[in-house]
Amino acid sequence: MFDSDPTAFLPLNPRVFAILLALLEGPAHGYRLKQAVEEQSNGVVTLDPGSLYRSIAKLADDGIIDSAPPPISEAGSDARRRYYRLTELGRAVVAAEATRLRGLLAHADRGRLLPG
Repeated sequence: MFDSDPTAFLPLNPRVFAILLALLEGPAHGYRLKQAVEEQSNGVVTLDPGSLYRSIAKLADDGIIDSAPPPISEAGSDARRRYYRLTELGRAVVAAEATRLRGLLAHADRGRLLPG
């Protein structure tokens, strides 16, 4: 049974948050997720295959992501690839984490920790 309260999953591990952010762009296979996470973080967040697939398995078990058919543009490219997508709960979880982080950044800004 999945917990339907998105805040029950917070705070997210930064790698998990990055994976979920990458899935906002649409379904992706594991290697594409690895690339997207590294691109969006300018190489700060990296994922080795073990941590990536452990995270994917946990997110799937929690009902945050599920399997998806390959996008039409990639259909038939490699039948071994498994694609993943955010569930409705997953979208709520990533939004809740973004909101939580925005609150922390607002506090840091009030403390004059952020440039500009």
